[in-house]
Amino acid sequence: MEKLIQFPNMLSSIGDGAGRLEARARVRFNVAQALVQGRVAFHYQPVVRAANTRFPAFYEMLARLRMPNGQLLAAGSFLPMVADGEIGRAIDRLALATALRELARDPGLRLSVNISPLSMGDEEWLALLAAAARGGSGVLGRLIIEITEDAAIGHADQTIDFMNHVRRTGCAFALDDFGAGATGFRHFRDFRFDLVKIDGAFTQGVQRSPDSQVLVECLMTAARHFEMVTVAERVEAPADADWLRARGVDCFQGYLFGRPAARPEMPAEGDKDSRAAG
Repeated sequence: MEKLIQFPNMLSSIGDGAGRLEARARVRFNVAQALVQGRVAFHYQPVVRAANTRFPAFYEMLARLRMPNGQLLAAGSFLPMVADGEIGRAIDRLALATALRELARDPGLRLSVNISPLSMGDEEWLALLAAAARGGSGVLGRLIIEITEDAAIGHADQTIDFMNHVRRTGCAFALDDFGAGATGFRHFRDFRFDLVKIDGAFTQGVQRSPDSQVLVECLMTAARHFEMVTVAERVEAPADADWLRARGVDCFQGYLFGRPAARPEMPAEGDKDSRAAG
């Protein structure tokens, strides 16, 4: 089980604007240094089918920064501070290159990677994808690209153009954190995502929250109408999983079914048939 820390003494109790700018600069420096030194890596969290939770449908790749003392830093502690610049694009490129390598290594593996708005127009990121498509190995048919709702709605035209271009390679698309932002249903229709990941703010504790239940059912109705696979994020309690399964959620992601790990935790050799069926 991974043990994660927050960025020490940098992101909490920051005072005035000058202090925030200094903290941001320190984070950027630390992340840039980690990239050069090969200390940015990825862990893999399983997304399981609700009908068969024993085996993963795919894994989401999550960025991790290893501090010089060996401690792991969670993605949420540093990515928001670097996502809007070149460092964020470098992490997106590293994520894609890592995913392509892992997919080529294991033909039974499916992975999802996250992408920031800046990387949608990044020539190096697109070149990596194009090279994989030219290789003819078929790995892109097992790659899912996750775009957050805020990024999709905030950059709607760019997102649609990007999806139309990349979809020709065989990749699938997931709308991440569905419900967390200002959902624009007109754009939701235009995007035509393959999967939607319902934000954990609604799914966590849903079994005992009538308000969350109404919102989850609304989001699921929209997803079903557009024939999109639904993934419930941050599922940690059996009662929540039971409620979500009864309402027709397709997949679960959360600590109840698996924490992020340094390697995809695949079934034993004798379970391959069950894995494919799951």
